[in-house]
Amino acid sequence: MSTTITKTRRRSATTTQGDQRAPNRAMLRAVGFQDADFDKPIIGIANGHSTITPCNSGLGELAAAAETAVRAAGGMPQLFGTITISDGISMGTEGMKCSLVSREVIADSIETVGRGQSMDGMLAVGGCDKNMPGALIALARLDIPSIFVYGGTIKPGHHDGKDLTIVSVFEAVGAHAAGRMDLPTFQAIERSACPGPGSCGGMYTANTMSSAIEAMGMALPYSSTMAAPDAEKVESAADSGRALLTLIEQDITPRRIMTREAFENAIRVVMAVGGSTNAVLHLIAAAHAMDVDLTLDDFEELRRTTPVLCDLKPSGRYVATDLHAAGGIPRVMRMLLDNGLLHGECITCTGRTVAENLASVPSQPPAGQDVIHPFHEPLYAHGHLNVLRGNLAPEGAVAKTTGLSHSRISGPARVFESEEECLAAILSDEIRAGDVIVIRYEGPKGGPGMREMLSPTSAIIGRGLGDSVGLITDGRFSGGTYGFVVGHVAPEAAVGGPIALVHEGDTITIDAEHNLIQLEVGEEELARRRAGWAPKPPRYERGVLAKYAKQVSSASLGAVTD
Repeated sequence: MSTTITKTRRRSATTTQGDQRAPNRAMLRAVGFQDADFDKPIIGIANGHSTITPCNSGLGELAAAAETAVRAAGGMPQLFGTITISDGISMGTEGMKCSLVSREVIADSIETVGRGQSMDGMLAVGGCDKNMPGALIALARLDIPSIFVYGGTIKPGHHDGKDLTIVSVFEAVGAHAAGRMDLPTFQAIERSACPGPGSCGGMYTANTMSSAIEAMGMALPYSSTMAAPDAEKVESAADSGRALLTLIEQDITPRRIMTREAFENAIRVVMAVGGSTNAVLHLIAAAHAMDVDLTLDDFEELRRTTPVLCDLKPSGRYVATDLHAAGGIPRVMRMLLDNGLLHGECITCTGRTVAENLASVPSQPPAGQDVIHPFHEPLYAHGHLNVLRGNLAPEGAVAKTTGLSHSRISGPARVFESEEECLAAILSDEIRAGDVIVIRYEGPKGGPGMREMLSPTSAIIGRGLGDSVGLITDGRFSGGTYGFVVGHVAPEAAVGGPIALVHEGDTITIDAEHNLIQLEVGEEELARRRAGWAPKPPRYERGVLAKYAKQVSSASLGAVTD
């Protein structure tokens, strides 16, 4: 037993301090501890398994593999559960308001168990979108040796020779409603899109966050793009359990791994793979938990010098399993490192630095594929997550600009007080080319819960209006969203942000090239409107959503609750 582990165990509830610890030992004997086990590090395994969603339906096997590996490596694993909400299933419903809330519940639950049981290390297993940032926030708060295990991506569905993802179904809704798709095709897509376990298959939020966590060094190399059903995913979970014991021996905690430089590495990778706008929200929140100063301006600064290298859905052609076959996140990271865009000295959960982890990874993308483009022949010369500001978003807003044929739109505002109102208008053919849709009172406080707008944005794409209609919201977007859309508008409408002052027909300009989001209304008129504005009554007065609305911060600060 190493000196470090013995020292670590003195923090634990099982440390012998005379007879006062006898009840602790007695309780642990009932769950399988023997005399020799009380000198071993106790490892919490936060298991997000559930059959609520395919993202999490395979996590039990991974947690079990990690549990076995931890025990064999000399630790004492203790398994406990945490929750999940399926964004894909709750999308477009009132239930989606609980999605971002679940990030906080997951973080609080893992922290509560880890702190309450005096764990010596923590391994978190998660699959759906909020499992990952929730776990990351908890691991940052606990600051004990920790590793995250991703449940893995779903394999693509297939129809008519094309790869399908869950977003294919959302877009089919709009196409069928517009008369651009017949009913048998629509039904075939719905039946084929999700063939088994795993998180949504494009570079949507789950795969974006798994990639960011790997890039940051909190998950093992290659683990973020593995397919959930594949045997290598189980082996990676076991490897993670073994690696965690090494972290305990070396006393490497998240505070050593999740540094400012590690967050910059994660942002670079998110830009290079064309990741979700939600990464902005979640990385700022994780940095807050780690006491790292990270702002929207940092994303904009790094975006300007990071090319988009990967041609991935939603705006591209390929899915995460294709990226894995082409070399995964380590291949992308090696290309960034070789071109001076990564901090190679950062320590990772392998116990080695980023540069050491990547030493044997080829410097160039493999021949015969076009998922990963050469560094000097990128899809886009600059990152795709633009931070926009202007009189509509003084604190900032986030736009995803990949796949657009132009970078500017200026048109009349079509104002909706909820996602449901907007979707009904789109499906009723009330939206025209050139319109700029405004969906407000869907922010962190106003929703509450900052719903994702995948239903209306997919309906716009399905109706063939993706390049000709703008959409702005104080809510969020799914990682599956693309088009001329701007989210996270802050301050939000519920606190009197300028988005609350927009009138039907006002001209709004979105200019991604100049990072501008502007309401073309004079200051005198805006002042008059502001004087007449009053907050809406809260939508919930009891329960988790009411508590969340009272505590949550602005989206520009990561929508944190502490």
